[in-house]
Amino acid sequence: MNKYLDAVIVEHNHANKAINRSVIWLHGLGASGHDFEPVVPQLGLADGMAVRFIFPHAPNRPVTVNGGMVMPAWYDILEMSLERKVDIAQIEESAQQIHDLIAREIERGVKPEHIVIAGFSQGGAVAYHVALGYPQRLAGLMALSTYFATNDSVRYSAVNIDMPILIEHGTHDPVVPVILGEQAKQLLSEKGYNVAYHTYPMAHQVCMPQIQNIGKWLNTILA
Repeated sequence: MNKYLDAVIVEHNHANKAINRSVIWLHGLGASGHDFEPVVPQLGLADGMAVRFIFPHAPNRPVTVNGGMVMPAWYDILEMSLERKVDIAQIEESAQQIHDLIAREIERGVKPEHIVIAGFSQGGAVAYHVALGYPQRLAGLMALSTYFATNDSVRYSAVNIDMPILIEHGTHDPVVPVILGEQAKQLLSEKGYNVAYHTYPMAHQVCMPQIQNIGKWLNTILA
């Protein structure tokens, strides 16, 4: 059995130089690794940068709030309350699978400080858990239209206290209310993290001005 999650791989500028930067980007509930694949050419990444984007596919599992329907999910959501009752053990299990993908990138010659962990919605909750607890310095954490589910259980890694964190959210999000993005920003800022926070007049999605901003952020932290 393959120990790595299946993933969509998109490489930027790999023809001109060896890949030495990576972005591991997790999709939302019920989606797939193809979800953010079309975004890569729109980011406006610097020509001199050789970046591998890894968009893993979440495993299929029953999701309680969707009547037990089986779908791609990083973890089970037990209640859609504002606090979001979720299966923490499954978040930890998914986080371990992302750790394995990081390890593979390091084996391929990408230093951990050149690896970004990103996630949208459910994927963002796993991204928080992975990046904030990772034992080596990472390039950054990007949390899109998501919430921080594991503040009480993550083992914060002191080495990533100065890691750039980008939190972005839609002000009209009916799925993950914008207050959850604000709460994560406040919590992490109070802990001393370097958080950039932006909102956009959109629902549970991404928009072009946001994609351009993400590109600028990636160009800065991966330079």
